[in-house]
Amino acid sequence: LPDTARFALSPGADTTVVIQLVATVYKAEAVVVAATRAERRVEDTPIRVEIVDEDEILEKGAMTPGDITMLLNETPGLRVQTTSPSLGGAGVRIQGLRGRYTLLLSDGLPLYGGQSGGLGLLQIPPVDLARAEIIKGTASALYGPSALGGVINLVSRRPSAGPETELLLNQTSRRGTDAVFFAARPFAREGWGGTLLASAHRQDRTDLDLDGWADMPKYERVVLRPRLFFDDRSSRSLFATGGLTVEDRAGGTMPARVAPDGLAFAEGLGTVRADAGLSARSVSSRGDMLAVRASFADQRHRHRIGSVLERDRHTTAFAEFSATAPRGPATWVLGASFELNDYSNDDVAGFDYSFTAPAVFVQADRDVTRWLVLSGNARVDSHSNYGTAFSPRLSVLLRAPSGALAGWNARLSVGRGMFAPVPQTEDTEVSGLTPLRPLGTLSAERALGMSADIGGLVQLGDDARVEFNVSAFANSVSDAVQTVDETGTTAAGARFMRLANAPIASRTHGGELLARLVVGDARVTASYGYTAASEWDAASLTSRTRVDTPLIPTHSVGLVGTIEREGEGRAGIEFYYVGTQRLDDDPYRTDSRAHVVIGLLFEKIIGRARWFINAENLLDERQTRYDPLVLPVRGSGGRWTTDVWSLLEGRTVNGGVRLSFQGEKRPD
Repeated sequence: LPDTARFALSPGADTTVVIQLVATVYKAEAVVVAATRAERRVEDTPIRVEIVDEDEILEKGAMTPGDITMLLNETPGLRVQTTSPSLGGAGVRIQGLRGRYTLLLSDGLPLYGGQSGGLGLLQIPPVDLARAEIIKGTASALYGPSALGGVINLVSRRPSAGPETELLLNQTSRRGTDAVFFAARPFAREGWGGTLLASAHRQDRTDLDLDGWADMPKYERVVLRPRLFFDDRSSRSLFATGGLTVEDRAGGTMPARVAPDGLAFAEGLGTVRADAGLSARSVSSRGDMLAVRASFADQRHRHRIGSVLERDRHTTAFAEFSATAPRGPATWVLGASFELNDYSNDDVAGFDYSFTAPAVFVQADRDVTRWLVLSGNARVDSHSNYGTAFSPRLSVLLRAPSGALAGWNARLSVGRGMFAPVPQTEDTEVSGLTPLRPLGTLSAERALGMSADIGGLVQLGDDARVEFNVSAFANSVSDAVQTVDETGTTAAGARFMRLANAPIASRTHGGELLARLVVGDARVTASYGYTAASEWDAASLTSRTRVDTPLIPTHSVGLVGTIEREGEGRAGIEFYYVGTQRLDDDPYRTDSRAHVVIGLLFEKIIGRARWFINAENLLDERQTRYDPLVLPVRGSGGRWTTDVWSLLEGRTVNGGVRLSFQGEKRPD
């Protein structure tokens, strides 16, 4: 850390000055985050960016090698909420906000579309990820209307100095299988390299409570993603990627079984997604940087809901140009972007749309003093359907430069944002668009959010430390779009519904506490989250009644302990408590049961093989142990299932092996 020394010079004589440098015991690799564009170290960024590092990704990859749901669900402040019980769809809520407000990026690119939908999280293997960068709260000033609730940026692994090859095989006690291949190679031409991910995943349809309805859907999925990298280590870099995902899912009634009305009700979803992305940058001798990013994603779905078939296509195109100019203690970022969202449905008329949203943005980070850093963001989007939106954000970083509090910091951030409503919501993921009334005129959803946190590190000795962080947040969303039940039913027997802007604002507030103790090879992480959320009671129709937002636990607790020895393996235990949640349109109860989930993980390294076995949900917590999942009569939009407030898969054990092969490193 910068410091000063004072001494006196003696006239006509030599003066000897001795400065003793004391080495810091705790050393960590600097992590430069890309999610804020200024590319500062994570501890120097006024906007709080939480990092899920590669070690945690490796651990969660042994638990669920086929997707990133557990990786995100066990991150404080994030909750993966099942949106489609029959098909296993899920969205991630940040700070209690709806999952549709969360923007999912891959290396800064919207490769999963402007809105990833309920299956995006379930189709991303974590094996080729280096880390995840998470910005909680309104981030429209950074990424536009799709980031009203926050941003999750998945950063891919880069090729190292030598070739790497990995093969992961996994089998679950619920008849699920994963096979993942990853390879990374530096090319013969200096600065060039590439990676390849290829995976196949399958799961059998399972009815745990034997009521004739699938608690776990059947799926078969293949994923292919090559990446190309170039970095001359001085001024130029290039990244290019392509991806293909093909999946079929099946749920609903089991073969030869029927729903409560005496008829079979099969559900299915076929997905084909292709995407491509490119980012490049050039840095001048004085540090000025020009960057360009572009991506294209095309998703096609074939959704079967009982006797109804819906086929659709969703296309997202994105391009951005930015210029970064460091000038003394300040860094300026100026840029412009363009995004196209196009949706068409072959079987349901009245919901096709094609939105364009050109935008300009500016960002300024300034180190006012050694202990004060300011960051300001402003963005103007010109949406073709919802008009012009101005999204500002101001962030402040206070850090203790020296003394006993060295390494401690405090952040405060306030921002506004806009979200452009579309027909796809958490409810229509279950029912489809067939029972939805024409949209009519909807207003854009607008949010005001703030967050504050204080964190730091206490060194307990040569090989022990404690990390703390406590945070608070508050969000208000005006004109939030909610689902309202209508009278009448469709030809297939589904009850109509419509989307409407709420007459009162949706609100969330709460706080998080995170403490991590590291002693040698052992690490214990404790977390607590409090969230209070309320919204308009859509059942009251014309009134302005406020109710607690459903499916948000007020209290949640996590306790994770791991012991890892390099080259030998690791062992870990997890304990999670999820408090009660208000339920909506559930005939069996108005509030969920609080529940506890315990898991154990063991890994052993033998030569090139990392053998693992993971036991999840040892107490066999399962929602259908207390109430049926299936409704006695069809509910809103024609759905046959209640909302999911606990686990559906019960106790699950998985095990497998991760084989790693490393070739000879290329000389520098």
